[in-house]
Parts: sequence; C-alpha cells; structure tokens
Amino acid sequence: MHLTIDRLNTPLGTLLLVSDVDARVHALEFADHEARMLRLMKAHYGETAVAPGTAPSTVRRALEAYFGGDISAIDDVAVTTGGTPFQRTVWAALRRIRAGTTTSYGALATAIGRPSAMRAVGLANGANPIAIIVPCHRVIGADRSLTGYGGGLPRKRWLLEHEGFDFGEVAQ
Repeated sequence: MHLTIDRLNTPLGTLLLVSDVDARVHALEFADHEARMLRLMKAHYGETAVAPGTAPSTVRRALEAYFGGDISAIDDVAVTTGGTPFQRTVWAALRRIRAGTTTSYGALATAIGRPSAMRAVGLANGANPIAIIVPCHRVIGADRSLTGYGGGLPRKRWLLEHEGFDFGEVAQ
C-alpha cells in the first residue's frame, strides 16, 4: 500500500491528509494531533510507510470547497479505513449524518441496530481516523450539549456553525 501525506491549510489550522493513488482518504487530522493520527494509522494498518506527497486534486478541491462554503463538497470523497467491523459500521453511519444536523451517541447506536451499544459507539467515534469527511463532529450529547472532539471543542463548534447548525437550543 502506497500512502502519501499532504498538508492543507484551513481556517481551523493545517490538516494532515493521508491518501492513496486511487484518491481514497485513509486519514485526515489536524496537524497539532499528528501523534494521534499516527497511532490510529498504526493500529489500523500496522507498520505502513507514509511518504510526503500531494493528495489527489479531487480530494484537495473537495476539502477546499467545503471550507469555502460548499458543505456538501466532501459528501462523495472516497474513504477507506482499517478498524474493526463494528467501528467501520459506526463510521459509515457517521457519513449519513447530513451537514447542518446532529445526532447523539444513543441515536447513532439505534441507527446501526445496536441500541444498547452507546458507549461502544462513543469509543468508535473517538477512534475515527478521518476527521470532517467522516463527520464525528456531528455527534453531540443527548441533552444537545457539545461533547468531546479530538480536534477540540472550539473546532467542533466552528465546524457545526460552518455547516449551518442552529445552536439556539444547544445546552452550553
């Protein structure tokens, strides 16, 4: 497997973008969380070399368009991950959460047919290696409060606002 890592400047800081020659994203993480990304990459793929390079233009353009205001631009970006079958099920369900909307861990667990697996869903959400494109930031507390986010709560808030989420009813 030949993976490249590219850097993309965004309003939230530099993103590290790991992709393959088929324009599939394997990881997307904020540069200040590079150690986390490398741990997840190792857990999912073992010892895999990642060389500096330029991500496929289609992926770069989609992310640039997203940050430029076209929030649906990333909807069709191809992703691939390691992880367990359960984690991949959760991550696929995250991709079905439309921009501007949110869900809770409980609702996500119910959506994948495992209503009692809220804690496991939360753990899978936290192990998501592909920020933004696999939108774990769209999961909030059952009381509609902002909950943890690997990139930090200020970034989570920014992403949700960018996508048009109405914070009027969110507990702070």
